[in-house]
Amino acid sequence: MSSMESINFLVIFMVVLPCLVGLSHSECDFKAIFNFGDSNSDTGGFYAAFPAEHGPFGMTYFKKPAGRASDGRLIIDFLAQALGFPFLSPYLQSIGSDYRHGANYATLASTVLLPNTSLFVTGISPFSLAIQLNQMKQFKAKVDEVDQLETRLPSPDVFAKSLYTFYIGQNDFTSNLAAIGIGGVQEYLPQVVSQIAATIKELYNLGGRTFIVLNLAPVGCYPAFLVELPHDSSDLDKFGCMISYNNAVVDYNNMLKETLRQTRQNLSGASVIYVDTYSVLLELFQHPISHGLQYGTKACCGHGGGDYNFDPKVYCGNTKEINGSTVTATACDDPYNYVSWDGIHATETANKLITFAILNGSYSDPPFPFQEYCDLQPIG
Repeated sequence: MSSMESINFLVIFMVVLPCLVGLSHSECDFKAIFNFGDSNSDTGGFYAAFPAEHGPFGMTYFKKPAGRASDGRLIIDFLAQALGFPFLSPYLQSIGSDYRHGANYATLASTVLLPNTSLFVTGISPFSLAIQLNQMKQFKAKVDEVDQLETRLPSPDVFAKSLYTFYIGQNDFTSNLAAIGIGGVQEYLPQVVSQIAATIKELYNLGGRTFIVLNLAPVGCYPAFLVELPHDSSDLDKFGCMISYNNAVVDYNNMLKETLRQTRQNLSGASVIYVDTYSVLLELFQHPISHGLQYGTKACCGHGGGDYNFDPKVYCGNTKEINGSTVTATACDDPYNYVSWDGIHATETANKLITFAILNGSYSDPPFPFQEYCDLQPIG
């Protein structure tokens, strides 16, 4: 991105998009969102299954832990707000859920490929994309047979009028990097993109017609990976990001983009949209000050200070004894100045900027400006 593009980046997000709000539709062509993903879009599914959430997560918007791996709202939260929907209820949350505007199948640590293969280390969620798809199939079957007047379910015709969003694959990419290296991981990445394409085809057969797939983030800029993954100074670019790992992500993203292009051609009447969140996040990591932030590759919530403020021995919000001393990984007072919340996930502020880019449509292939489909609502 050129220096002029960098200067205009925030202008596009914060000025142009709000001017488009309300220009096209009195309501919205989409009636629901069904989301598939990992911790980047999990609104409480993992902690509904395995209750263990704690502060300071949720401190910015919810003022308490809210099942999200961030200080506040995620991209999927902002997207739902922009379309005039409530936050998506996790499919696994039995109490207080309302599914009239969709459901969220994402869970923290989820992968695209099945976690019970030899590919993955421990610590991976059992709710892989295949399981999330089966949950969606069960949801549709229940909607088709239950009287909606007595439930918090959508009408049976909602599935053709919904957005199907995907933000998943990061754990497939990162879970084995330290153990088998970039080359080893790249051997099974074609299976990852093939599984995403196959899932879209199955959802198409269930009635889905609009699919939005977010690509992988620049993991070479994340504080946690900068601390944990092997590299030397020659592998760092002038912004402090790891070149080799980001190049591998770009290779994956190109493969994903091409696979989605082919999928689009094979599904009559479907919109299959590839969203380049990588470029948005990379710009934020590289030029945080240009976008109203202060810190790129430094975590808000962590321990150790320094360039990254991340210690793998004591994760955000936890307290442990290290070398005879009790230490706590605490949150900063100004997460709005950071791209990275806890070394692995984005802050609410970064998520909001990414959402502006998605809604604008300029980072989508093919272009998908949401204002042509919906009367967008403010996401302040």
